[in-house]
Amino acid sequence: VQLQASGGGLVQAGGSLRLSCAASGRTFSSYVMGWFRQAPGKEREFVAAISWSGGSTYYADFVKGRFSISRDNAKNTVYLQMNSLKPEDTAVYYCAANRGLGVSTRDYDYWGQGTLVTVSS
Repeated sequence: VQLQASGGGLVQAGGSLRLSCAASGRTFSSYVMGWFRQAPGKEREFVAAISWSGGSTYYADFVKGRFSISRDNAKNTVYLQMNSLKPEDTAVYYCAANRGLGVSTRDYDYWGQGTLVTVSS
């Protein structure tokens, strides 16, 4: 599966952005989808994941209550709605796909190219 992330940009603290990740292929619904991020000089970290049908979602503690992951299997797309953004949310955000559930980068086999989110104070 090939993934294409989009929607990043520059936003002020407290603002919102919605990231999208479009997947190729006809088997999108057979993949767990995740979002990760990587800030300069830091390791890539888990942000959120959503199960195959969208019935279950998982979040890193630092985004709970602010970010929301969703998917539209008819459009082969996963979204990350980011609200109440903070400067520390600045990072390149990556979408990823895997057959099974996981919260580690090692759990995901397919990665998009990343989209930059910059939050100004």
